[in-house]
Amino acid sequence: MSSRFQRITPFLWFDHQAEEAANFYVSVFENSRIVTTTRYNAESAAASGRPEGSLMTAAFELDGQSFVALDGGPIFRFNEAVSLVVNCHSQDEVDYYWSKLSQGGDEKAQQCGWLKDRYGLSWQVIPVEMIEMLSHSDPAKVSKMTDAMMKMKKIDLNMLRKAMA
Repeated sequence: MSSRFQRITPFLWFDHQAEEAANFYVSVFENSRIVTTTRYNAESAAASGRPEGSLMTAAFELDGQSFVALDGGPIFRFNEAVSLVVNCHSQDEVDYYWSKLSQGGDEKAQQCGWLKDRYGLSWQVIPVEMIEMLSHSDPAKVSKMTDAMMKMKKIDLNMLRKAMA
């Protein structure tokens, strides 16, 4: 993995699925790994109400990006105010990440490339070409493309290209 210093690390709060989620995410993304785990000791278990010896945190990397997952209990839940963006270079990548991350997730939360995974975490599976299309100099083309995108769950690059033509 990278020796680059990462100043900001997303810290994800789970009820009791942090280890399962970290292992799942590592299985989806290449160049990924679990870095370290910590367990609740007697003192931290007593303070948090979590079982002694259970996972407290899992530090992991997804394609070189560091994350930490915490089993903190049911106090906080994910919501759509924060999402993780997966930038894709092709429709094949969009299809792959969409298929993996949406499996077991909330189908009602799928719109315009956004999905919610089985743990409640929101993701945006976005082809970089779509971002370029949104920056096009012709506002009429952008409007047509945006209209097509708004009707999609998973992004379909061919449909966006047709809308731009």
